[in-house]
Amino acid sequence: MEPGNITRISKFLLLGFSERPELQPLIFGLFLSMYLITVFGNLLIILAVSSDSHLHTPMYFFLANLSFVDICFTSTTVPKMLWNIQTQTKVITYAGCITQMNFFITLAGMDDFLLSVMAYDRFVAICHPLHYTVIMNPRLCGLLVVVSWITSVLHSLVHTLMVLRLSFCTEVVIPHFFCELNQMLQLASSDTFLNNVVLYLAAMLLGGGLLVWILYSYSKIVSSIRGISSAQGKYKAFSTCASHLSVVSLFYCASLGVYLSSAATQSSRPSSTASVMYTVVTPMLNPFTYSLRNRDIKRALKRILGIQ
Repeated sequence: MEPGNITRISKFLLLGFSERPELQPLIFGLFLSMYLITVFGNLLIILAVSSDSHLHTPMYFFLANLSFVDICFTSTTVPKMLWNIQTQTKVITYAGCITQMNFFITLAGMDDFLLSVMAYDRFVAICHPLHYTVIMNPRLCGLLVVVSWITSVLHSLVHTLMVLRLSFCTEVVIPHFFCELNQMLQLASSDTFLNNVVLYLAAMLLGGGLLVWILYSYSKIVSSIRGISSAQGKYKAFSTCASHLSVVSLFYCASLGVYLSSAATQSSRPSSTASVMYTVVTPMLNPFTYSLRNRDIKRALKRILGIQ
């Protein structure tokens, strides 16, 4: 790369999913629909939990926080993509790209932390039911959420500051629908060795560590459920975990799919398509997953919507 081609970049170009004009209305309508469903569905969960005193428990407190994070998570990427399609532009400013990347990493980390905290909540509820109210007191619940936010923000800040020191060419085209960290590192014109080391270490320590904790929690939960004598007791215990386990499986399988697709091919199109699963589809499906399997949530939602 010639020194004259490296300068302080002011904008990036986001290619999105397709450059074919005839597909843009279809993509716009599809993502607008999914975004509205995501926001409306998660808002209903938050309203249900906050308005029903029967849902003022640790499990639903964490669920309401997850719904809030999912709304913010989707809002970090989808509105900008919709705006670009509507205005027929692909430009995002350098500051906007860095800001989007920062919020995306923070909220993705919060999703991960909250799923781990919810696994711990189910672990305590099933494995130590007599001590549940003592262990999962309001102070601990609040502390777990605050620590999750602080850790996620610091984790994101480290990556953001390390990206700020990188140089880019005057014309940078991102073959994605948002500013994703891995794409930014691939497009940088300066050395990214340290960035990649930090990226993989953080992925192993945070992502891998939290996944191990979730698996450990559920191994203990399964052992406890197997020790329950009655079939009805086993079903009741398992039903309290089924929704969370479904969300965890979808989130981690989608995330794994993104990195496997990006590693298997040099093209970023499969990666951007796979990214839709955990950036848009998972937050959209979470309210359905929890409401369809949970009688308390369904009762609260019917009361809010005026359904007898």
